[in-house]
Amino acid sequence: MSGLHSFLIRIYYEDTDFSGVVYHASYLRFLERGRTEWLRDLGVDQNALFNGVPSIGFAVRHMDIDFFKSAFMDDMLTVQTELCKTGGASLILDQKILRNTETLIRAKVRIACISNSKPARLPSSIKLLLKS
Repeated sequence: MSGLHSFLIRIYYEDTDFSGVVYHASYLRFLERGRTEWLRDLGVDQNALFNGVPSIGFAVRHMDIDFFKSAFMDDMLTVQTELCKTGGASLILDQKILRNTETLIRAKVRIACISNSKPARLPSSIKLLLKS
């Protein structure tokens, strides 16, 4: 199984509400970026998968998220992504957003592999990358 992946992100004005506090939906974008960078660093080319035959993509199937503390404009945050379980057509990931060592958000995310809007088995090439 893959180890812990970390991705740094800075908070911009566009990520916040009128008071400078990060808007709750912005965290979903940060988590998505963390998953994307995790896959990229593993060597998964999502663009090639999507444009391949068959076309393969990933979609969030389920997410449990806990909000513990707020982030603010100009904060530097770390998005951590860790693979918990690999299924035939899905992945379960544990994700955290931290400010230094303080956990702000924690999410358990099930990602489904899809092809033509239907569930699809994970390609063997991705399974190999996940095991390395």
